[in-house]
Amino acid sequence: MSAAEVSVSDRFDWFVDAVSSALMPSTMIAENPGGFYAEGGLLNTGPVQVSRFSYSPLRSRRTPRLIRRGDPEQYQLALVTRGTAWFAQDHSEAEIRAGGMVLWDTSRPYESASGLDGRDVEAFVLQIPKERMALPSQQVDRLLAQRIPAGTGVGAILSQFLVSLADNGPDCRPQELAGLGNMAVELAASCLTQQLGTVREQPAELRAHVLLRRINTFIEHNLADPELTPRAIADHHHISLRTLYLLFQNQEESVAATIRRRRLEHCHADLANPRLRDQPVHAIAARWGFTQPAAFSRAFRTTYCTTPTEHRHHSPASQ
Repeated sequence: MSAAEVSVSDRFDWFVDAVSSALMPSTMIAENPGGFYAEGGLLNTGPVQVSRFSYSPLRSRRTPRLIRRGDPEQYQLALVTRGTAWFAQDHSEAEIRAGGMVLWDTSRPYESASGLDGRDVEAFVLQIPKERMALPSQQVDRLLAQRIPAGTGVGAILSQFLVSLADNGPDCRPQELAGLGNMAVELAASCLTQQLGTVREQPAELRAHVLLRRINTFIEHNLADPELTPRAIADHHHISLRTLYLLFQNQEESVAATIRRRRLEHCHADLANPRLRDQPVHAIAARWGFTQPAAFSRAFRTTYCTTPTEHRHHSPASQ
């Protein structure tokens, strides 16, 4: 989308509406509203959204009132690829030049200024729902409005990935985009962890939390694989089976129960999907890793107190 398609007098208002809709409600003041320039694009990968904006110098502010008006409850990580920008949040502030990144929390007030040198700015923004962030909030809070280098290490890999994702993502299929979105979240978490210090320097509790989130993500991505077992999960993450069981010791369910529940939830949703009514029950079960129809039916009935066929027949879509 481009402001060039909008009349000159309306371009700044168009950009404010576009950013407020794509990212979060904010107030903005342009240095030159009459000659304002902006272009933008959005890529929805499923778990996260990647936005790219190029725009003229402006100032932006997010107040408690605007937060009450709309809060996507996200961490937003911006990569500045042209121009300069300044961000302030939670008693921290940082000036970001091309090649740098900065993180902010949509649930907190913030201020920013772009184009400090009078030039247009280009930035890529990765929007990560807070529930998908693999780091505890008290750790992430230490990085708000702090400059995050993107020239070496994981930061460089993440920045290059974001640019490539924005450029090539529109040519990918939805299922491919979902996988790429999860990769972006993992890279972002690794980058932030690197900023906090090396993994070995992190408290054991934090390392366990990060590893558990990675394992849960791995499980979700591989539910269709009938070979997804606790042993396979432990081997993939280079840990012992005992370590894996200890990670889940304080969770509400065991690792095997987690796999079974998530598979059943997907089957439950697919059986109620009118677009899948022509697919046999056993085919849907197999899609989510259940290779034995009888075992699937028993597990489904135990969990939902009805058979898969009865659930499909009584779902609202079949009425």
